Amino acid sequence: MPRKHVHVVSAGDCWAVVADGGHGRETFRTLEDAITAGAKEARQRHVELLIHGRDGHVRERSNFTEGASSR
Repeated sequence: MPRKHVHVVSAGDCWAVVADGGHGRETFRTLEDAITAGAKEARQRHVELLIHGRDGHVRERSNFTEGASSR
């Protein structure tokens, strides 16, 4: 089963952290706060964090899959 990623995306004047699979969306005033929260979520889930620019394209990704057990 493929792992679900965590995304940081533009949300109007704010930024949001969204996990694949539709398990909610948390918004933040700054990109930096969203990246911090997204990294924490991705680290806990052992998945990749994909940071999208305002245009929607992925501009950066961080891999937090190390140490994840395969199931």
